[in-house]
Amino acid sequence: MEAVSLQDFARALDPASLPRVLRVCSGVYFQGSIYEICGNECCLSTGDLIKVTQVRLQKVVCENPSTGQTRELDPSFKGLFSPLTGPQSYGTLEELYAAVTQRSKQLPVWFMATRRMHTEALAVPEEQPLMLESVEVYLGTCSARCVLGTDTQVAVLHLPLSTEGPFWELETGAPRTLLQALALRDLLLTCPALPWRSLVLRPQYEILAVMHMRRTIVSIPSTLEVDVEDVTASSEHIHFIQPLLLSEVLARGGPFPLTTEILEVPDGPPIFLSPWANNLQKGQRLCIHSLASPPWRVLASSKGRKMPRYFLVSGAYRGKLRRRPREFSTAYDILSALQPGRPLRVVAMQDCEGDEAEIPGCTSLAMGDRLEVVGSGQAHEAQGRDIDILVCRRLSEQAEEEESEEEAEDQEQIVLPLYFSGGFVEELSDSRRYSLADLTAQFPLPCEVKVVAKDTSHPADPLTLFPGLRLEEKITEPFLVVSLDSEPGMSFEIPPRWLDLTVVEAKEEPGRPAGSPPTATVDELTDAFYYHLRKSPAFESQPPPPRPPKRQDLSGQKKQSSQERSIKSSPQAPAEQRPALQPKLRPKTLAAVTEGRSDSYSKISAKKGQKPAKSSPLDPYDDDEHDYEEVVEHFRKTL
Repeated sequence: MEAVSLQDFARALDPASLPRVLRVCSGVYFQGSIYEICGNECCLSTGDLIKVTQVRLQKVVCENPSTGQTRELDPSFKGLFSPLTGPQSYGTLEELYAAVTQRSKQLPVWFMATRRMHTEALAVPEEQPLMLESVEVYLGTCSARCVLGTDTQVAVLHLPLSTEGPFWELETGAPRTLLQALALRDLLLTCPALPWRSLVLRPQYEILAVMHMRRTIVSIPSTLEVDVEDVTASSEHIHFIQPLLLSEVLARGGPFPLTTEILEVPDGPPIFLSPWANNLQKGQRLCIHSLASPPWRVLASSKGRKMPRYFLVSGAYRGKLRRRPREFSTAYDILSALQPGRPLRVVAMQDCEGDEAEIPGCTSLAMGDRLEVVGSGQAHEAQGRDIDILVCRRLSEQAEEEESEEEAEDQEQIVLPLYFSGGFVEELSDSRRYSLADLTAQFPLPCEVKVVAKDTSHPADPLTLFPGLRLEEKITEPFLVVSLDSEPGMSFEIPPRWLDLTVVEAKEEPGRPAGSPPTATVDELTDAFYYHLRKSPAFESQPPPPRPPKRQDLSGQKKQSSQERSIKSSPQAPAEQRPALQPKLRPKTLAAVTEGRSDSYSKISAKKGQKPAKSSPLDPYDDDEHDYEEVVEHFRKTL
C-alpha cells in the first residue's frame, strides 16, 4: 500500500476493518515534547509500528473557501448538507436547465437559490434544496416543475424558466447529515443552517493505538503531519509488547499464575529489608501466583532492645503468641486500653503524688499499689472546672481469689485525672497461646505479646528472637503472592500500592513446578517506611492524649497584677494610696530577700488600710516602672 497522510487514512478508514497495523514512513517531532502534549502523542519516529484499535471523530472544521473563515462543528450537529457539483452558478432557471441538458444529464436534478423566492403557493427560503423534475407549460408559460420537500410537507411548485437566481446545482440525492456529508471528500457543500453559500468540511479524528513497549493506549491526533503505510497483511509475526503495572494486574484479578519479567522498579527509598527485596531488579523473572489471603497485616515493633525493628506480619502467620503485660505512662493510656466487659487491673511502678486539695479523691500512689479500673467520669475541681477522670479501686495486697465481694465494696475508690502521669503495668494472668488472627479478634491493639512458637512455614522467623513485640495496628491492604527465579524455594507478598513494579508478560518456562512455594509471612520494614505508615489515616484517626491544665495560681497572679496596674495608671487614684515598700529591709542573702519581700509588702499595705497584693514587686508579670526602680535601689543599698 502506498504511503498516505494520517488524516487521509483516518477519513478513508472503514471501522469494521479494525484493527490495522501502520508503519510510520515519515516521522514528526514537536519541540518541547518527548511523549505527550495535552494528552496526545506528538512524537513518532520513522519506522515505528502502530496498531490502530479505534478511531473517534472529535470535531469538524467548517471552512468558507472564498474567505478562508473557519468554524468548528460538534459531531452532533443537526444541520443537513447538500453537495454542489461545481463552483459555477446560473443566473436563471433556463441557464441551469440548458447546462444540465448540454451535459446529457437526465432529470431530475437538485438545485437551490441564493435568495428567497415567492410563488402563489408559498415562499421558498434561500438555499433551500429543490428537485427539478421536468420542464412543461403551465398556465401558458414554460415552467420548471419543482418539488420542495421539508420535514413537515412536500409541495409541487411551477417556476417560470425566466425566474432569476443565482442558482446552484446540487448533487443528485436528498440532503445528507454531517456524518454522511463527511464521506463526500473535497466537495463543495451547502447547509441552510450555516451563513455561507458554499463550504468545505475538514474532520479531525482521534486515533487510539497500541505501540511497542508502551504501557497505555496512545492517543494520536489525525492532524499530525506524518505519512503512514498499512502493513496489516504482513504483520502476523509482529508482537506488540505492552508493559503492565502490578496495580493493573491486581485490578483485573488475573489470570493466575502469570509469568512476567521486570522492566522497571519505581524510584524512591527502599521499603523492605528482607533479602528478596534486593533481587527486585530489571530483567528478573517474576511469577505472580495469586492474591494474598487474608488481605490484612499487622504492624509490629520489637521491644527489649536499644534500637527497635519494625515488621509487617501477614494475617496468615502461623506462629503462637502469648500476651505480655502492657505498660502505661498516663491514666489516659489506661482508659484507652479499657475494653467493655473485660476487667483491667494495673500496678503502680513508682511513687506518684496526687493533688487531693484540687481534685477530691485524687490521692497519692505508692510503688506496688494495685488498682482495678472502673471506668471514666468527671470531677469538679476546686477552681470550678469539670475535668475528665479515671475511676479506680485500690485493691488489697492479698491474692485476687481471696478477695470477697464485701471487701470489694469496702475498697477505697480513687480518681486520677487523665493527664496523671506515672508508671503502671498491667496485672496479667493469661498464659494462653494465641494465633495472630485470634489475638487481634479478641483484644484491642496495641497489644504486647511474646512469640512462643515460630511459624513452621517460615524457617527463618525473626520474631522469635525478641523478648517482646508490640502489635501496633491492623492494616488492610491487598497484596500479591509472587516468587523470583533467583529464589524458587520461597514466595513473598508485594503490595502493589506501595511497590508498583512495571512488568511485561513473558512465556512460562517449561518444567516450572505447579503451585506456589511456601510464603514468607514476616517482612522487615525500613525505619523511613514505618514512619510513613504511621502517618496513614488509620493512625491519624487516633485522638491525642489530653494536656494537663494550666496552673491557676499563675493566671490569677497575672489577672490581679493587671488590675493593680490599671489602678496605678488611673489619674483619679491619689498618690498616697499606692503601696510603698518598707524602707528598712536588711536581709542577709538574696534568697532571704526573695523570701521576705512579699511578707514585708503585705504588712505595710495592711497598716495603710489597703488590701495586700498577691504578687511581689519583682513579679515578672508586674511591669510598674516606679516599684521596680525602688526595689533595685534597695538591693544596691543592701549589697
